[in-house]
Amino acid sequence: MKTLPLAALLALTLSVPTLAQQPADTAELPPVVVTATRIPTMVNAVPAAVTVMSGADLRREGMRTVADALRRVPAANVVTTDAYGSQTSLFLRGGEADYVKVLIDGVPQIGPGGPGTAYDFANLTTDNVDRIEVVRGPVSVLYGSDAVTGVVQIFTRSGRGPARQSLALTGGTYGSGGVEANVAGGTERGSYSFGVSHFASDGIYPVNNQYRNDVVTGRFQLRPDARTDLALAVHYGDALYHFPTDGSGAIVSDNQHQLERGPSVGLDIGRAFSPRIEARLAAGWDRENYLYSIARNGPTDTTTFPYASSDWMTRQTLDAHANVRLHRTDVLTVGATLERESMEGTTLDTSRARNDGAAYLQLVTGLDGPVSVTLGARLDDNQRFGTWSTYRAGASVRLASHTRGIVSIGTGFKEPSFYQNFATGFVIGNPDLKPEHSFSWEVGLAQTIPGTAALVRATYFNQRFRDLIDYNGADSVTNYFNVPGANVSGVEVAVDAPLRSTIHLTAGYTWLDAHVTQGGASTGPTALFVPGATLIRRPRSLGNAGLSYLLKNRGSVSVRALYVGDRQDLDYATFQRVTLPAYLRFDLAANADVVRARGTTPGLAASVSVENLFDRAYEEIQNFPARGRTILVGAQVRFGY
Repeated sequence: MKTLPLAALLALTLSVPTLAQQPADTAELPPVVVTATRIPTMVNAVPAAVTVMSGADLRREGMRTVADALRRVPAANVVTTDAYGSQTSLFLRGGEADYVKVLIDGVPQIGPGGPGTAYDFANLTTDNVDRIEVVRGPVSVLYGSDAVTGVVQIFTRSGRGPARQSLALTGGTYGSGGVEANVAGGTERGSYSFGVSHFASDGIYPVNNQYRNDVVTGRFQLRPDARTDLALAVHYGDALYHFPTDGSGAIVSDNQHQLERGPSVGLDIGRAFSPRIEARLAAGWDRENYLYSIARNGPTDTTTFPYASSDWMTRQTLDAHANVRLHRTDVLTVGATLERESMEGTTLDTSRARNDGAAYLQLVTGLDGPVSVTLGARLDDNQRFGTWSTYRAGASVRLASHTRGIVSIGTGFKEPSFYQNFATGFVIGNPDLKPEHSFSWEVGLAQTIPGTAALVRATYFNQRFRDLIDYNGADSVTNYFNVPGANVSGVEVAVDAPLRSTIHLTAGYTWLDAHVTQGGASTGPTALFVPGATLIRRPRSLGNAGLSYLLKNRGSVSVRALYVGDRQDLDYATFQRVTLPAYLRFDLAANADVVRARGTTPGLAASVSVENLFDRAYEEIQNFPARGRTILVGAQVRFGY
């Protein structure tokens, strides 16, 4: 019976060629992506697996957070602890959770543990998002550390046309409620987009599980002349999450909480000096404050101990590069990056900082031809571990009128975190750690169904991760070591099929083999790296399928299925490795214009979304139950639309 959900998803995917034979009402061009090469490139010319998601589509399908959206990306397993606001990690193509670089309008984001740690997607929302680009595979050539198995970049909306405003209210299960306001507008010379949002929930536990998240975003663009453009993007988040559980899932505290807040600011300036030469300068500043506090429930409570910490993490980046058009379809990119990372507060015994400089080179040829080739190399010079080089090479080849073949190889790396390098006290860091690194290759086929815009893509990938950093609490000299190694391979299939003008089908399936090749520093029952064992939280089978239907331009209805297969995890209540069972979850969303905006008359729209439609009980992490059926109902007032 375990194969039934997977068979249903595959049947839906394989039905695309039949459905897609219906003539399309309009022809759609392949989307243009920026993240894969840092120059606008048609997605079918990129020798890498790329997923582009429209923010408008995501909101229409009831996806409130970026983590919800990432669940529809092939080879992306999103794991959350339990309620709104809890730790949310992304395992992309079987890599570690800290092997993904996260950018907001080009600015690298910091994880709650500082630079070099996994990014927490719990508080990243889809409001005021224009699109999300996900590049799978190593992209360290362009983005340096952390881009080992991919990059997730969020672009905020740009203002266009006359001024528009909207105000939305939502409410629903678990005492959840939110408000969101947006204003936008612009001309060819300048535009603006500004949004604020607030969301709160009582959580799933009977005590101490409240959550609130406040977000402010803004994007301002200027075009002084035809050759110059400037964009300023601002993102500020302030999220407070209460949780009563310890690492084993037991309820131990009625006042344990964490706070994450801080701004992210990006400035991007471009100047075309001639039809062949363009220069771009990008500056980014991300500063995060992470606070954690726990105290005993009362005088008789012995299950918790008082503790509090507050840390400030800062990342400053400056990138300059020139795009030189050697030929009509050949672009050479030459660039340099300077980066400074720092951490101060109570976690480390003293403030720490490190500088990194890098130079990179990329050549993209045949952008609109039968063969497109991408070659790149990068050299990083890090204050802590010295120099490190990475490379990437790939080709996209038109094999037939509707078929393309893709092949690529590349390397990636991730620097140690400040805590792994410099921790003192109960945990002892290791200042001599080397970067974790990878070698990857992939081959794939992309097939467009003739007469339609439906695209089916299949990719085989193979990755070797080496010098992984592991923790051993029994060592008295240092607790972190470069020991383990792991091999991860898999097959991912993605389907994107606009059927007629009102129906859109998306689907994906991933088969994954992720196992340890070299044991880690820890050998106990909760060791993460055991030779021959599967990496935890990596399901062998992962699938999703979604179908959306437009209601004659007055709204839409969508249904989405998510299948996650069996996977290994650690039970910190029994200190044993366990197998979490597979689960199949369905989500439903609908929205409709009740009153259309006309002139000065505002419009009114209503929406409803249902997560876990059939109230399936499951766990993404052992001993932490996922949310049950969650219903959010909303209304939005629009002006100027």
